[in-house]
Amino acid sequence: MKIKRLIKNIVLAAALLLPVSSCSDWLEVEMEDGILEDALYADNEGFLTVLNGVYSNLNTSYASFLSMGAVDVMAQYYNVQRNASHPYYIYANYQYDDEDFDAASGSVWSHLYSLILNTNVLLEQCDKEGSALSKQYYNIVKGEALALRAMMHFDLLRLYGPIYTTETASQQAIAYLKDTERKMQDILPASKVVELILDDLKNAATLLADDPIRTDGVNSSESEDLQETNDFRYRQYRLNYYAVQGLLARLYMWTGDKVNARNTVSALITEIEENETFPWVTKSTVDGSNGVSDRVFSTEVIFGLYNVNRLSLFNGVYNKTLEGNALSFIGGVSGENSKLATFYGTSSGSDYRAQMWESVVQENLSQKEENKVGNSYLLKYSDIETTEHYRYMIPLMRISEMYLIAAECSDNLEDACSYINTIRLNRSVADIENVTTENIQEYITAEFAREVIGEGQ
Repeated sequence: MKIKRLIKNIVLAAALLLPVSSCSDWLEVEMEDGILEDALYADNEGFLTVLNGVYSNLNTSYASFLSMGAVDVMAQYYNVQRNASHPYYIYANYQYDDEDFDAASGSVWSHLYSLILNTNVLLEQCDKEGSALSKQYYNIVKGEALALRAMMHFDLLRLYGPIYTTETASQQAIAYLKDTERKMQDILPASKVVELILDDLKNAATLLADDPIRTDGVNSSESEDLQETNDFRYRQYRLNYYAVQGLLARLYMWTGDKVNARNTVSALITEIEENETFPWVTKSTVDGSNGVSDRVFSTEVIFGLYNVNRLSLFNGVYNKTLEGNALSFIGGVSGENSKLATFYGTSSGSDYRAQMWESVVQENLSQKEENKVGNSYLLKYSDIETTEHYRYMIPLMRISEMYLIAAECSDNLEDACSYINTIRLNRSVADIENVTTENIQEYITAEFAREVIGEGQ
């Protein structure tokens, strides 16, 4: 994206922030004679500006709460639960009645619904009579907007709805906003919300069937052709066709529909392997021997956020200077006190993923070296000296999740192990052993945690 255009988009996206501060604020906003709205949707550029604004504003809830912080803490990844002074203590101990917990949760709720309303305005404008949106842009803009609406509702459902089973599907869950009417919406049963999410995702997939990512790849650089627009490049930062398929697989998996989940990921994996769309990282990419350490494994990310404030977020959550207030693992690289060794298993020494940690062992202890107690700090989002786009990437979906869904949905143990071992091969660790139909879920869960720690999944 050219600097001039980037500045313009930042300014207009900032303007978009005004009506998304809360759901009630949005409902009170009335554009003066519709002048601003008409000007904003006067051309393709305006539609893209609004769409970019929604993506940018996802960072408010996803980067700081749903990815790096509270959701991961509630999954009990880090050394928090017994430290009553830790800033994330209330999340580790599920203190839902705590005022701070309630305020943070309420902020996520209102912010996402406010973004959904913004998205609905965009969708309404896409199909408005006399819309300035050209045919070339229509499918991409509307497809991504539908996918955004579905994703935000899905995550709200996962956070606030029941754990989905045939018994809980009829329980009241959340509202599903499909229009721009400024009125309270009915709370729907979980099954109805799932139905509406599925409908939006299927429509998005149809609209994005000709997404350039399927023929040209992610295009994570500027076009060398000065006459070519960059509007359809950097597809990893958009809910592209493959990301929509990934969301469909997640939804099917979450509702227990393993048949559709398996069919969806099988087709997705076949296509991306054939086109080499999301290549696995290599040793030199991870350890920095080629010049820079790509700790987010960026080439494997199907969809992620672009956040220029990533370093500030890292410093407030993971940096070793925070010491006991950081989200960290107890113990060093190895030894009986090392959570790092437990988390990555017997192959932790060679596992690429284990290399995104820095261990600081307490000094002047009498214990043997392997038993010294310290902390291991996650470096996934630490700053790197590079002009590459992934310096500011926060992953929300990656290819390894698709392989693990395929493994969990497989009715053949050998095939399931093959999917898991494909990931492990590309992490420089040995194949899993002694796998049975009774314990394979343990392997899948462990592998998933290693892949997505720090990403809120």
